[in-house]
Amino acid sequence: MKNAKIIAFDADDTLWHNEPYFDEAQARFCKLFQDFASSQEILGLILNHQVKNLPIYGFGIKAFTLSMIETALKITDNNISGKGIEQIITIGKDLLQKPVELMPNVENVLQELHGNYKLVMATKGDLKDQHRKLHDSGIGHYFHHIEVLSDKTELDYEKMLGRLDIKAEDFLMIGNSLKSDVLPIINLGGYGIHVPYVTTWEYEKIDFEIEHENFIALNNIEEVLNILK
Repeated sequence: MKNAKIIAFDADDTLWHNEPYFDEAQARFCKLFQDFASSQEILGLILNHQVKNLPIYGFGIKAFTLSMIETALKITDNNISGKGIEQIITIGKDLLQKPVELMPNVENVLQELHGNYKLVMATKGDLKDQHRKLHDSGIGHYFHHIEVLSDKTELDYEKMLGRLDIKAEDFLMIGNSLKSDVLPIINLGGYGIHVPYVTTWEYEKIDFEIEHENFIALNNIEEVLNILK
């Protein structure tokens, strides 16, 4: 992995906290509609709508807000009031204005690697929101290139590698999702490092262990320096 020429970092829940904000938003939504269904039922419906809508809306807060509205329509049998829709939109807007809180030691890692490698941020989500978070984070100057991907399939990575003019075997991806940040790139012949987060979105979970010569699992992002320095 030390021979990699480009190191890419996922953003949400790798560089900065993200998933807890969504958990908080879903808790607010469940409270709004607690008279219609249990929290477990509501969360299941939101997830189902999110997954079903991914080919149309993609990832991000705006897509999540639309899926919450569809869930509300479903559980109220299309009898939700305008006030109810407004409350859901407020939850979405609040998410879009959450502060950016860096993960511990992120900036130290970027400082140590910057100059020795080309650093890339490669993340999914809403383009405007991810650029806002990168700006607010104060770490944008460490990155040679920014990629906000519609998804992180092998095809998406192949296209990104083409834009970066880099071979997979010279590329290392670091992130908290085994499904999105590790599996696709090692399948292409690149390297993957998994840095777990305290919570994982259900859609990003896998039910098997990865054993591959190009893969390493670490406990925290600071341990990356033990591998690459």
